Amino acid sequence: MIYFNNVSKIYNGNSIALEDITFTVTTGEFVSIVGHSGAGKTTLVKMILADDTPTSGTVFFESLNVNGLKSGDLTKLRRRIGVVFQDFKLLSNKTAYENIAFAMEAVGKTNAEIASDVPHVLELVDLGDKMLHFPNQMSGGEQQRLSIARAIINQPEVIIADEPTGNLDPVNTYEIVQILKKINDLGTTVILTTHNRGIIDSIGKRVITMEKGKIIRDDKDGKYII
Repeated sequence: MIYFNNVSKIYNGNSIALEDITFTVTTGEFVSIVGHSGAGKTTLVKMILADDTPTSGTVFFESLNVNGLKSGDLTKLRRRIGVVFQDFKLLSNKTAYENIAFAMEAVGKTNAEIASDVPHVLELVDLGDKMLHFPNQMSGGEQQRLSIARAIINQPEVIIADEPTGNLDPVNTYEIVQILKKINDLGTTVILTTHNRGIIDSIGKRVITMEKGKIIRDDKDGKYII
């Protein structure tokens, strides 16, 4: 589904963010990408979304060269990918319902579809009783669950969760991981970046370990080993 072919990224002529990265993510996988801060995890995610371009090498989404896409085709690609951020990126002046509805409106969904789907996805992330709450009326864990609901509402094929538990306590961290596992069980490919050892050891699925821009391990049923 996603294929990195000898991808390198060098900033300012000498700062190596990624070095000769090659790996494949297949449909339906749950892949955790781990490593210390500065290992290259976020740069790698940006490459999938075409938020950054390789200095050399190629990133494919299925048969599509991500960086060869025109603007309209790139927009279509990004709609196939849901993103969950560490800092939530919710709209503070909109309720939980409205935050998700806004994401549906952006891709042209009808009012009837919004009214049907939003309550369902809020229930999926255990926020059915928070529909009319604003983000500042919700805990950090609830806000992150809302951001997951927004990411999955348009049924993307891939979810990228970039350090989604970085600002959360252990209880909320556990809940977020369980929701991501549930989403994966429903057939969505999940790519998780984290430096949280406990998360990785509890998932028990594929782990790609990065260090200084390189992949140093790729374990099918991995643990956090650095």
